[in-house]
Amino acid sequence: MALTIYHNPRCSKSRKTLQIIEDAGIDPSIVPYLEDPPLPSEILDFADKLEMPVSALLRRAEPDFKEAKDLPDLDNDTALAEWLARHPRVLQRPIVVDNERGRAVIGRPPENVHDLLS
Repeated sequence: MALTIYHNPRCSKSRKTLQIIEDAGIDPSIVPYLEDPPLPSEILDFADKLEMPVSALLRRAEPDFKEAKDLPDLDNDTALAEWLARHPRVLQRPIVVDNERGRAVIGRPPENVHDLLS
């Protein structure tokens, strides 16, 4: 099983999700998304695999979201994905993707990753 985790090592939920994956014997690809933000096309792919709009990937309590002056229409997935690529701190975390099966989960709570491990 090939998983990719979009990871923030400073986030306890992200660390716990990674631990669950590793405890299952899987060595995931780890993308430090704050340093290496996903492309807009990848964000659109996350939303598709998660079966939710891009707006559901927003961390609305983040100051970068609350103070944004350039926030696009939240119903415009393409524009919002482009915005999130420029403001990765606002992206939900962690996102774990199983490209082989075309599925993804948000590790909030971390136990959500069990859906990909079964």
